[in-house]
Amino acid sequence: MNFVRLVVNPLKHVCQVLVLGCFENALGGRFLDELDQALGGVLGSFYEHGEFTGELNKTKLINTFGTVPAERILLVGLGMNEEINRDRFRQAAGAAATALRSVGVRKLASVLHLAQGGGAEILTATAEGFALASYSFSEYKSGKVPGTDLDEVTLLFSEEGEPDYRVDDLLVETSAICGAVRFARDLVSQPGNVLVPSYLAEKGREIAVIHGLNCKVMEREEMAQNNMNALLAVAKGSHEPPKFIVLEHWGAGADEAVTVLVGKGVTFDSGGISLKPRDGMEKMKDDMAGAAAIMGTMVAVAAMRLPRNIVGLIPAAENLPGGGAYKPGDIIRSMSGQTIEIVNTDAEGRLLLCDALHFAQRYNPAVLIDIATLTGACVVALGSFASGLMGNDEGVIASLKRAGDVSGERVWELPLWDDYGELMESDVADMKNAGGPAAASISAGWFLKRFVGKTPWAHLDIAGTAWEEKGRPYLPKGATGVGVRLLVEYLRNA
Repeated sequence: MNFVRLVVNPLKHVCQVLVLGCFENALGGRFLDELDQALGGVLGSFYEHGEFTGELNKTKLINTFGTVPAERILLVGLGMNEEINRDRFRQAAGAAATALRSVGVRKLASVLHLAQGGGAEILTATAEGFALASYSFSEYKSGKVPGTDLDEVTLLFSEEGEPDYRVDDLLVETSAICGAVRFARDLVSQPGNVLVPSYLAEKGREIAVIHGLNCKVMEREEMAQNNMNALLAVAKGSHEPPKFIVLEHWGAGADEAVTVLVGKGVTFDSGGISLKPRDGMEKMKDDMAGAAAIMGTMVAVAAMRLPRNIVGLIPAAENLPGGGAYKPGDIIRSMSGQTIEIVNTDAEGRLLLCDALHFAQRYNPAVLIDIATLTGACVVALGSFASGLMGNDEGVIASLKRAGDVSGERVWELPLWDDYGELMESDVADMKNAGGPAAASISAGWFLKRFVGKTPWAHLDIAGTAWEEKGRPYLPKGATGVGVRLLVEYLRNA
C-alpha cells in the first residue's frame, strides 16, 4: 500500500472518499462544522437522531451528491475526546479501511490524523491502522479474486501550516514496519505442507539478499556437532529436516552491544506422541509465529537501517509422531549439558528454544529476548488481548511494557519466582520438560530461564495473540504478525 502526502484544503480536494474522525456526542471539530454547513446540516442531524454518534470505530458512509469535491464522506468514531490515545487512532483507521473494503474502495483521502491537533504519534498510528487493516491472504483462492486491499491512502494536510515533524520520513518508516508485519502474517498463513523448515530457511536467505542481512542456515549434521540434542529430538518424528537459521544485522560498530532475538519455529505441531485432540489441530500451522515475528523484525530493522547490532535465531522443526519420534520418558542432554526428562512431547517448543538460547551466548548478548506460541495456558490467562511476559531483568521488562503500550501489542508480566521451579523437578534428570497444568505458562518460562545464564533476558508468550479468530479494527481474521511492531519499538528506544 502506498502513502501520499498532500497539502490542500481537505474540503476542496477531489477524491473518491474522504475520511474524517469524529468524537462522541459532539459534532464540533476540525473541518466538521464547515462540512456540515456544505452538506446542509446532515451531520448534525445524524448526531441529533442517533444515526451516528462518534462511538469508537463506528462508521457512516455518506454520498455528497456533488456538494463538495469528495464523492463520498466516511465518518469514523474516535470515542470520547478525553479518552483518546494513539491506539484509538490506529483502531479508527482500521475500522475505516474495513468499512471501505466492503464497497470496493481502493483509494481514499484522509484527515483522520488531524483530529485533536494531529502530531507525529497520531500520524504514525493512523497510517499503521490503514496499512494493517488492509491485508488479506488469498494466495490459494482459485480463479479471479476481487481486490479488496487499499492501494493508496492520501494523507491531507491543511494549508494553514506545515507540521513540525518530518512527515515523509515517518511514512517511509511506517510503511517499512507494516510491510514487515504483512510479511510475517504471510508466513504464518501458509499451510503446513508448504511452510516446512526448509521453506523458512529459504525465506531467510531471500530476505538476507533483499535487505542486506547476513544469513547462515545450520543443517542437521552441524546441529549434531554442536550437541543441539533437544532441537534434534523434536525433529526425529518428521521426514522434513530441521533447520537452524541465523540472521545478522550489523548496524553499529563491532564493539557495540548485540541484542539477540530468538523465535520458535515449529512449522507444524501435532503434539508428537502426546498427540493433540483433532479439533483445531489445523491451526497448529501457526506454531512458528515466533519465527515469523523474528524474520519480520529483521526485515524491518534492516529496511530502517537501525543503528543497532541485532541477531535473529530461528530453530525450526516439525513435531510429528513418526516411528523415530521422541517419546515420553526419554532423557535428552541439551546443548548446555543440562539433562531433560520428557514427560510430554507436546511441550516441544521449549526444547527448540533452550538450545537456541544457549547458542545465543556465543554473541555475548547485552539483551536476549525470545518469542513463541509456547503455552495454551497463556491463552487461558490472557486471552487474545495481551502476550505473556516474563524475564530476569527489570529494565528489559519495563522497556518491553512501554513498547507494548506504544505499539498496541500489549504485554502483561507474569511472576517468575524460584518457587515455580518445583513444578519442573525430575527424579531422573536435571529437570522435566513440563510441569503439569498448574501455572503452565510460568513453569515454561522458568524452564527457559535455566538456559540464559546471567544475560538480561525476557520471554514473550504469544500463544493467544498470534492468531485473530474474529477480526478486529486493524487485525483482520487470521495471522496477526504480532511481535514485529513490539520488538521494533523496543529496539529503537531501549
